[in-house]
Amino acid sequence: MTTTAHSTAADRNKQPILEVLLSVLPAHGTALEIAAGTGQHAAWFAAALPGWAWQPTDTDESALPSIAAWTAQAGLANVCPPLLLDVTAPRWPAQGAAFAQPFDAIYCANMLHIAPWAVCAGLMQGAARHLATDGVLVTYGPYLEDDVATAPGNLSFDQSLRARNPAWGIRRLEDVKAEAQRAGLALRDRHAMPANNLLLVFARST
Repeated sequence: MTTTAHSTAADRNKQPILEVLLSVLPAHGTALEIAAGTGQHAAWFAAALPGWAWQPTDTDESALPSIAAWTAQAGLANVCPPLLLDVTAPRWPAQGAAFAQPFDAIYCANMLHIAPWAVCAGLMQGAARHLATDGVLVTYGPYLEDDVATAPGNLSFDQSLRARNPAWGIRRLEDVKAEAQRAGLALRDRHAMPANNLLLVFARST
């Protein structure tokens, strides 16, 4: 029996994120989760969104057993087996058959600040390739905003990230929006979240 990995942060933020998702997403659809990590979000959201088929993925193959275990533990039939996916690759997913059908939503939490900047471009370009016409890309995490004072906690977090890896760091929202625009996406909604995080909703530019 595979042991489920656990993230305290995921446990803390899953319900606030779900409440926004319930207001953003329709009753039915197909979702692709990028950087699913432990699998806690996949299990929580899929249980609350029974009309959605949920496809979790992660770039770390060692994360896949935990994602599958959370799904099995919850007894969910609307979550697909987790797949290996590198957002910077030109083909999604990394193994097996390429995704043949577009997704109504692509969800990605807490990835951009613990990855090189090229990952942001890969996420936006991949979302543009795989989103349905009316689909949305939902990202969650900390961001730096030019017209909003940065919380001291986020400043410290940013410094600690850059000390661990110079290629990491909390991203400027304007830079993320520009990367999205280059891929044909535009920021549609900004939701302030607990602990100085943001939930952003991107859609195809009109």
